[in-house]
Amino acid sequence: MPDLNKILLPDDAVDRILGQWHCERPDLDVSAMGVLGRLARTGALVQKQLAVVFAEYDLSHWEFDVLATLRRSGQPYRLSPTALFSSLMLSSGTMTRQLQQLESRGLIERLPNPADARSMLVQLSSSGFSMIEKVIAAHAENQHRILQGLDPEACRQLDAGLKQLLRLLESKFS
Repeated sequence: MPDLNKILLPDDAVDRILGQWHCERPDLDVSAMGVLGRLARTGALVQKQLAVVFAEYDLSHWEFDVLATLRRSGQPYRLSPTALFSSLMLSSGTMTRQLQQLESRGLIERLPNPADARSMLVQLSSSGFSMIEKVIAAHAENQHRILQGLDPEACRQLDAGLKQLLRLLESKFS
């Protein structure tokens, strides 16, 4: 009986790689390679499409992430650098350079922390707030465009499966 997945879905780049491994090393179970390879390739392709919208606003992905994190934190759109970089999973040195760049562009302000005179808080400036309001709307629209053509039920199933995988990986490696 023919493989229905092969009939319904044409081969992709990962299928070709898996086929090569099956020929060269038929003793290996490369099924996990298929899942992880598709996730990696999907991630790379999605990142390219997301970058298109960010570039329209002269933002990089990390700049968008910082502005979006501050915006979704709620009024007064202010966080400590520690809260900010832990939510973005960046090192403090990397975060410091990035914050300096955003501050020089007038998108954020660094303010004294009234609770700790030794530290500063990072806050969206009015320009940064205006910027992220425009970009987040375009970003959400772009995400829908990227997923356009994927059946809504398939999208829900994919989301559920990825949520399960993320929970597993976070429990193992966080």
